Amino acid sequence: MIFHDATATKRRWLAAAHYLFPGYFALVMATGVIAIAAKLLHLPYVPRLLLGVNWIAYPLLWMLTLTRAIAFRGDLLRDMSDHQRAPGFFTIVAGTAVFGTQNLLVAGWHGVANALWWTALGLWLAIMYGFFTAVTVRARKPTLAAGINGAWLIAAVATQSLVVLRAALGTADPPLQFLAMLFFLIGAMLYLAIIPLIFYRLTFVRMSAGDFGPPYWINMGAVAISTLAGVSLIDRAGQWPLLAACLPFIHGFTLFFWAIATWWIPFLFALMLWRYGWQRDPLRYEPAFWGMVFPLGMYTTATYRLAHSFGLGFLLPLPGILIYVALGAWLVTMAGLLRQIWRGRQS
Repeated sequence: MIFHDATATKRRWLAAAHYLFPGYFALVMATGVIAIAAKLLHLPYVPRLLLGVNWIAYPLLWMLTLTRAIAFRGDLLRDMSDHQRAPGFFTIVAGTAVFGTQNLLVAGWHGVANALWWTALGLWLAIMYGFFTAVTVRARKPTLAAGINGAWLIAAVATQSLVVLRAALGTADPPLQFLAMLFFLIGAMLYLAIIPLIFYRLTFVRMSAGDFGPPYWINMGAVAISTLAGVSLIDRAGQWPLLAACLPFIHGFTLFFWAIATWWIPFLFALMLWRYGWQRDPLRYEPAFWGMVFPLGMYTTATYRLAHSFGLGFLLPLPGILIYVALGAWLVTMAGLLRQIWRGRQS
């Protein structure tokens, strides 16, 4: 009986690793940013509870990823050059950096956060250039309609997540200060380069209900985290002299990013209503839903920090409301995940 249970557990583990969604680290991103928002808004218990969840989810996802890399290497390598699935690997970078920021701001664990920043930097170099090289040299490429979606913008999210964590950690080292500024600009470049393709896909290519998925929420999440990255640099300007010359530029771009993020929200909600209301597409759990929860939490955090940094007190009621929207989305999505796990154990 024990042998049978062990065999069944191993089979389920290998199946979970084999079919692991490349973007599953968005769970860590969503959990981390909502914990940070809850900490900023002084919600009791929630930040520590979500930190505990991520200390389970982060190593577990790494174990599944490493199992897949060893046991199903061919599938993983094919995913790395797949225009639809490959952008999900950027969630590993963003998840690592957001987890680092969560550990720093919620628990004050500076050493853990610093180690996670260097880890995220190494992952960024490997995945950024591995991904863009793989999709560039691929012999057979999909059409724009089949190849582009909001997940491509996780490249910008991953880049800006490094800026946010580096600014939160602080540094007296001018090269690291300069690197943070460069990453802010690179993240802006990635968003501005990719979003026209996505906007064209949305407005000029016919879409079915299934074509509009949760990853399109990254259209908003990428500029929300760019806003947070800009605010984080602005708040460090007094300690980082290198930022002084660029401060007016950062101010303008930060407000620009927040305005874009705000513009996206009603549009994305309208598209969700179109898919699940008008088109009556069944609402069921899918891992990509974490890519919708993260932008809600990130917009909440970015708006709170922007309001304080820019002296826009009239914006503060907004994150006070949105934190409960983000928490509600997190709870519903987590319930869907736990239900899926339970069903898997029953099979």
